[in-house]
Amino acid sequence: MKILTIVGARPQFVKAAVVSREIRNFPHIKEVIVHTGQHFDKNMSDIFFEEMDITKPDFNLEINSLSHGAMTGRMLEGVEKIILKEKPDWVLVYGDTNSTLAGALAASKLHVKVAHVEAGLRSFNMKMPEEVNRILTDRISDILFCPTDIAMSNLISEGFNSLNTNIVKVGDVMQDAAIYYSNKIKTMNPDLPEDFILATVHRAENTDNEKKLRSIVEALNLINIERDVVLPLHPRTKIYIKKYNLIPQFKIIEPVGYLEMITLIKNARLIITDSGGLQKEAFFFEKPCVTLRDETEWVELIEAGVNTLCDTNTVHTIIKEFKFMADKKLRFNKDMYGGGNASKKIIKCLMDFKYYPS
Repeated sequence: MKILTIVGARPQFVKAAVVSREIRNFPHIKEVIVHTGQHFDKNMSDIFFEEMDITKPDFNLEINSLSHGAMTGRMLEGVEKIILKEKPDWVLVYGDTNSTLAGALAASKLHVKVAHVEAGLRSFNMKMPEEVNRILTDRISDILFCPTDIAMSNLISEGFNSLNTNIVKVGDVMQDAAIYYSNKIKTMNPDLPEDFILATVHRAENTDNEKKLRSIVEALNLINIERDVVLPLHPRTKIYIKKYNLIPQFKIIEPVGYLEMITLIKNARLIITDSGGLQKEAFFFEKPCVTLRDETEWVELIEAGVNTLCDTNTVHTIIKEFKFMADKKLRFNKDMYGGGNASKKIIKCLMDFKYYPS
């Protein structure tokens, strides 16, 4: 059996790492890895393949820094050529990026089976390009690997159980990664404070909106007066901080690899982020989280009380939610993400899939 894996962005490298490691346990399965190039900076891409022991991509399309339409179109064209050449049994896609949708579209149009890891997530905000990507990818996938009960419920409520597709709850591969790589974490950078708040900002809804980004930076400046704030600076955010003439007064560091990010999370007191993946990683390592968004795909974290959503239009709101979570007594005793066995379940399902000839 041949699996063509499509990756392009940091979270996908992390997810693919644990699934690819599981694939290597089966000599009769060949994996071909395609990197679309969506994240191309060394600190956003190469370092993940190096430190996570991911097999070097067989193909790199080097497609980046384009509009959504141009990027997705060129990825679709590139992946299509590779599918025609490699003739895989499965195309495996992860998450909700342009790379995800392009890979699924190319496979579907060529009648190659599609498996979507992290299916069924919904923010219910169609203005988010990620929401469009994940809904369309789900619709054209043959098997939908859901991380949670809520993801399963979303698909069933949308009628997916009446379509010619298979819906399977496998758990979250990000938890697989967190468990495996937490034993390989790096030592803390001695230039960083011992007790700090870890912040990340990269979503267009925050970075491209001057009012919101200004509120975020000013709020982090105020928080930094009482407790050190550390922010690995995403290339996108860096551009807009300069464009809006903002002056961060907290600690800014270069983008970091996965192992260093895990080290930062484990040593941080609290997480402030607009990242989807970091919300879960905060939970895996029992850290309170303030999410700088109006909605989240990971609603079970909100319901468990370990995460809170935060409007970013005003400094006051961000400070208020930060203090609320910083003072809150939390319990992280709910196993909501499968316990670290998602990768094994995914490979077993692909091998047992009823449409695959024995």
